[in-house]
Amino acid sequence: TYGGLKIGYLKALEVFFSQIFALLLVNSITYFQLSLMHNWLVPLPPMLLVTALQLVLTFLWVAVANRIYEKVFPPRRLLLVSDAYPADDILNKFNSRKDRYVIEKCMNIAEGMEAVEAECTKGYGGVVLWDIQTPLRNRLLKFCYSHAIRIYLSPKIPDVLLHGADQMHLFDTPLFLVRDYAMKTEQMVIKRLIDLFCSLVLVVLTSPLMLLTALIIKGYDGGPVLYRQTRCTLNGKQFRILKFRSMRVDAEKDGVARLARKNDDRITPFGYVIRACRIDELPQLFNILKGEMSFIGPRPERPEIIAQYVESMPEFVFRMKVKAGLAGYAQVYGKYNTTPYDKLKLDLTYIENYSVWLDLKLMLLTLKILFTPDATEGVDGSQTTALKEEEKEKKKEKESGR
Repeated sequence: TYGGLKIGYLKALEVFFSQIFALLLVNSITYFQLSLMHNWLVPLPPMLLVTALQLVLTFLWVAVANRIYEKVFPPRRLLLVSDAYPADDILNKFNSRKDRYVIEKCMNIAEGMEAVEAECTKGYGGVVLWDIQTPLRNRLLKFCYSHAIRIYLSPKIPDVLLHGADQMHLFDTPLFLVRDYAMKTEQMVIKRLIDLFCSLVLVVLTSPLMLLTALIIKGYDGGPVLYRQTRCTLNGKQFRILKFRSMRVDAEKDGVARLARKNDDRITPFGYVIRACRIDELPQLFNILKGEMSFIGPRPERPEIIAQYVESMPEFVFRMKVKAGLAGYAQVYGKYNTTPYDKLKLDLTYIENYSVWLDLKLMLLTLKILFTPDATEGVDGSQTTALKEEEKEKKKEKESGR
């Protein structure tokens, strides 16, 4: 689940961190099992010594395995093909993984399809199709497939919906069934039972931590402990989300909805701590108990921010086919500053491929991202609202004839 064996797929540090997290989790469970078997707490030093030895061996294993992988599988040389919009975003992402990929050349569709197709056959390790109009993308897709060329492409919303479709064999013509509902009745019942059980247990276990957090917030500036805000959940229904206040009391005194930025001066010193550890989210356990939220689901947004999204991405309403969640697919596999369009695709991936097992997997992965700094990274300082201005124009055309 944590990707501790995905050498080469994940960065070496991520593999090491995943191994360590799984190791600590298993050792903790083992310790309590041994204690229950002996009817008393077994001595802790031997377990700590074994854990320390495991940490050293894990570090050596990851370092050696990663070095072997790099020798056997050198970085792939890729051709990047883009359309009208700048490819800086995807270039930066690939450049962050130079251990696996090297963008050797960039081409634009404007150079002509024949020239692009000819370039694709020049021995690259793969072709990246980035934000290309659908007819041209389909042509390149079939061309590369026919020439046994590896293809990397960013899916559009219809691609995500089809990926979660059921294949039917009623007759000799293949059919895909895109469901008109997000979850079956039995799935909703099981999901609600899991929410109730887990939230009750966590409220009991974290109550001392929540009390301490409340006292520190109150003692810092005398302001309210909880931050209440209107958010939207299933079918756009509004509710009041609860969070521990991590910003100044007058953080939005002008009434404008703003995302948290890097080095945001509105966040209090203690606010940085509880945001980094996700402690500020703990009061949402009561939202889950009330049935307003679920443990796993798309993160709830403010009505005014949803309006901004829908203006340029009408498909944004699709994510409200399920109840909003404390954590979600977009939080596990994305970051706080992942673009709204990419977050939407991640949320739809969850909705269209929902299962109880997927929920359980995401719960376990959420434990890991609690300690991942990148997941709480803020947006750029110039981005104060839901969408950047340049994104607004781009998204309006993203699905229209593309």
